[in-house]
Amino acid sequence: MKRRMAIAHLSLAALALNTWGAPQKKKKVRIGACDWSLNRACNPEVFDFAKQLGLDGVQLSYNSRNDPTYLARPEIQQAMLAASRRTGVKIGSIGIAEMNNVPLKSDLRPVEWISKSIEAAKALGVKVVLLAFFSKGDLRGDEAGKKVVIEKLKELTPKAEKEGVILAIESYLSAQEHLDIIEAVGSPALQVYYDPRNAADAGHDPYTEIPMLGKRNLICEIHLKDNDKLLGQGSLDWPRIQKLLREVKFKGWAHIEWSVPKGTKMEDCYPQNVKYARSVFG
Repeated sequence: MKRRMAIAHLSLAALALNTWGAPQKKKKVRIGACDWSLNRACNPEVFDFAKQLGLDGVQLSYNSRNDPTYLARPEIQQAMLAASRRTGVKIGSIGIAEMNNVPLKSDLRPVEWISKSIEAAKALGVKVVLLAFFSKGDLRGDEAGKKVVIEKLKELTPKAEKEGVILAIESYLSAQEHLDIIEAVGSPALQVYYDPRNAADAGHDPYTEIPMLGKRNLICEIHLKDNDKLLGQGSLDWPRIQKLLREVKFKGWAHIEWSVPKGTKMEDCYPQNVKYARSVFG
């Protein structure tokens, strides 16, 4: 009996050593795409198209210029959940791109949108709501606008904290400027939606900004895009970006955006974009 127990203990120890010594499989980044880039914004049909492309999920538009309350409505939420279950394509996150036309810094409507988007995120089982600050909402060189945005986010983040939702700033601001806003708001529910292409286009260095933000666990999701070039055919070094994200233990979604050359069709480009994203991010 003692001999059998000793052999059993040795076998378990050997198994443990083999397990500990085995190389750990790298966790794949979940790849999705923005519904607006798939030309199916505010449309449950985006799930069927995403499935055809082999995507893991989609980033849904909260609203549009023609339908400002779209994703706030329970019947729409149920339609999205049904399409997700039917296709197996997940809802990665929500994006309020309409804030580019109706800026938080100068209009009260986005306050209601953000508040309702937190409720929508909870109902849909997602954790991230992208807040867009481009075009009319651009905050570069606008200190007064930043102050307004900070005060409004101070009002909104307690609700996000309560519901377990992250409000994510996407803008042309530098990593340090994003940090300044986050520190001024003072809430763990505020993070950065990082887009390396936007950073480079604005004159920032994504290869230094990703570690800067990532080490503070402030990058909740990222966009993959090369503007009017196929993904991977622009100037960004995506394998290097992937390595940096892995080093900071990034665990969020990566959603493909735009990346359609002029004169081509989105339907022809996205299979190539998805294939490239998979080759780099797994």
